[in-house]
Amino acid sequence: MILFMKNSRLVGSVFSSKTHIEDKKGMIVIADDDPAILDAMKLMLEFYHFQVETIADGNIIPKLLSLQPKLIFLDICMSGTNGGDICRSLKAIEETKEIPVIMISASCDLIEIVKESGADDYLAKPFAMHELLSKVNKYVLN
Repeated sequence: MILFMKNSRLVGSVFSSKTHIEDKKGMIVIADDDPAILDAMKLMLEFYHFQVETIADGNIIPKLLSLQPKLIFLDICMSGTNGGDICRSLKAIEETKEIPVIMISASCDLIEIVKESGADDYLAKPFAMHELLSKVNKYVLN
């Protein structure tokens, strides 16, 4: 369980007391062209014993076919590659269509792009680490 404290008071938690994240193994892929985003997300998820693969370019589909992750965080715009198009392709491929895809972006059109691409959810940049962990809890641990 992760507790969030403010002025020495409990203000919330991400995981229920029954969930032991260390017992739940799973590969998570993060595809983003920003090294700082990749590093921060990877460090946080590895702290909770997830295997994490990062991809810094749009050549994600061949890599995903071999990795078969439990969750994909996908940037909407990666060095000229359209994340929405990648997501549509992933949802059309039998081997990847059931993998949850969470789009990440600072775009003001994020919700519309998520709906059009078939993504399962979104995470708006900038985001707090508890928001990231909440998405993992929702799609991987439950």
